[in-house]
Amino acid sequence: MAGIIKNRQVAANNWQLLKAGADKSLPAVPEGDVIVPLAQWLAQKDALLARKGRLGVWLANTDDPAVIAGDLNHFDLVAVDFPHFTDGRGSSIARLLRERYGWTGELRAIGDVIRDVVFYLSRCGFDAFDLKAGEDAKAALSAFGDFSEAYQTSVERPQPLFRRRAATAQAAAAK
Repeated sequence: MAGIIKNRQVAANNWQLLKAGADKSLPAVPEGDVIVPLAQWLAQKDALLARKGRLGVWLANTDDPAVIAGDLNHFDLVAVDFPHFTDGRGSSIARLLRERYGWTGELRAIGDVIRDVVFYLSRCGFDAFDLKAGEDAKAALSAFGDFSEAYQTSVERPQPLFRRRAATAQAAAAK
């Protein structure tokens, strides 16, 4: 089993990622922990819920997370596919899942995920990263320390830096 980054540590990947065939046919679902494409979830919801093993769903960068908003309680994991690391639509999906739909479970970035984007994806709400082949998960952990501070708001820190600094100054003045 290949390693992933989960909660800022290298961890074993116990999940099987299922993909549709070139002809768009849905794959057979094996036993164990599986991450199914959104199309498979929509087509086989009852059968997937009846099987043994944990269930995850993955969204393409063009999928609308609103489609699964009412079903989030059925999943142990939601993955978002990045077909190319420069395509930021998956980041928007992550923020919607966390901020609008209240997803608190594992949110995994899959696809063309490289070390250079790990810090930014974590700010959007991802807490797990299945790096593309050839990327060293242990070396990629250093990405979390690339920047000591960020000015903008994020899922991790909903207040911008100027508000955090003002709150710190107020607390210091009150002492």
